[in-house]
Amino acid sequence: MTVVARTGLAALLLGCATALSLPSAHAMTVKECHEKFKEAKTANTLKGQSFKEFKSSSCDVAPEATAPAAAAAPTKAAQPVTPASAEAAKPAKAIASTVAGASNATLPTAIAAQYAKLSPGKARMKTCLDQYNANKTSNANAGLKWIEKGGGYYSVCNKRLKGE
Repeated sequence: MTVVARTGLAALLLGCATALSLPSAHAMTVKECHEKFKEAKTANTLKGQSFKEFKSSSCDVAPEATAPAAAAAPTKAAQPVTPASAEAAKPAKAIASTVAGASNATLPTAIAAQYAKLSPGKARMKTCLDQYNANKTSNANAGLKWIEKGGGYYSVCNKRLKGE
């Protein structure tokens, strides 16, 4: 191994060790640094510094305090999403409200005659929207929003009109 390669490897290992080490006990969060910045601004001791300049010169900000989710969250490329895991990842509340709402919501049984000349998808959408708006006045949407994560009124209504 050459000297340049060893030096590069040593620098890489030192950088990794530094990045993975725990922050010192006196490291402050960005919020604490911002409070310190506001105090310095009130006391007129900033000497024209921006917050970014003040933070780099006066605050020992812990790297974990600035972005804990970014460091801990795995990348999406590392986790392929399968249909089963996508269904499991949906919030239980949204799924429960869709299932409960689907059985209690007032839904149209057929496409409205006024939309018969439109494409099937557009006719279903307009029929569902008319029924949804009519249901709003009588609270017959069973708590479903028009579109929501996990399936809203439109999703349930569209499936019913398709015959699924």
